[in-house]
Amino acid sequence: MKPRIMALPISLFASVVISLAAASSTATHAAGPPKPTISEDASSAVSRMGKALQSKVFSFQAQTIRVYDDQNGEQLHIAHEFKVTVRRPDRLLIEGTGDDGPRKLVYDGNTVVLALGDGKEYAAIPVPNTIQRMMQVVMGHFGVDFPLADFLTDDPGKAFLTGVTSGREVNVVTIGGIQCRHLVFLQPPGIQLELWLEDNDQSLPRRLIVTYRSLPGEPNFVAEMSDWNFSVQPSDAEFKFEPPQGAQQLEFGAALKRSTGAKQ
Repeated sequence: MKPRIMALPISLFASVVISLAAASSTATHAAGPPKPTISEDASSAVSRMGKALQSKVFSFQAQTIRVYDDQNGEQLHIAHEFKVTVRRPDRLLIEGTGDDGPRKLVYDGNTVVLALGDGKEYAAIPVPNTIQRMMQVVMGHFGVDFPLADFLTDDPGKAFLTGVTSGREVNVVTIGGIQCRHLVFLQPPGIQLELWLEDNDQSLPRRLIVTYRSLPGEPNFVAEMSDWNFSVQPSDAEFKFEPPQGAQQLEFGAALKRSTGAKQ
C-alpha cells in the first residue's frame, strides 16, 4: 500500500510517481538498498499492532485532517470523521462525514460502492474477494492511496513498514488518558511517518501523522483514532448498498476524485 498519497490532492499524484520512478531506476543501478535500521522497541510495537489488527472483526473511529489545493493553488486543510468496520476477509464499511459532506464506501466481497452525499450519487465497480486485493485494485487503477489502508491489510505490521528505511521510539506520551509510544519512521523519497501506539499488549494506533517532506510546503495528513472495538458483530446487510430511487450512477474514477478533492 505504498506510497501513502491519498492525503494529498490528486494533482500531486503525478509528481510523486515520477519521484518514485526515478528513485527506483537509481536503485536498480546501485549495489542494492541499505538494510532498514529500525530499533527493537519500534519494531516490536508495530509487530504487536499488526497481530491485533489481524483480528477477524473490528471497528474504530478516525478523525482526519488533510491538505488539498484550492482553485488558486493554495494548500488548505479539510477535516473528516470516519467509522470503519472490518470483517475479514471480504467485508469493509467506511462511513464518513466532513467539511465537504458525507460519503460512504461499501465492500461486500464482490463489488465496491462509493456513495456521495445522501447516496443519490454513487459509483460501483467489481473487485476481487479480499479487502487487501480490493484496495490494491482501487488504489492501483485510479492512482490514489490512503494512509490508513495499511491498518486494513492482511498483515498490517508488515504493510506499515514496507518501504521504511529507519525507525525509532521518540518517547512515551498520554493520549486520551492512555499511555502511548511515539514512534517515527522514514520512507524514501521524503515521507516521514509518526505513529503513536498504545503502550500495552495490543499496541493499537491512536495517532498517525504523515509528512511529505519532499513536496512543496511539506503537506501532511493527520489522523486521530479511537473507539477500537473487537466485539462488533456486523451483519451481511451492513455491507450492502441499495441506491435510493432516482440515484445517479457515476463513473468510479470521477466519484473517487470528487470524494478526495477539495470542497467546492
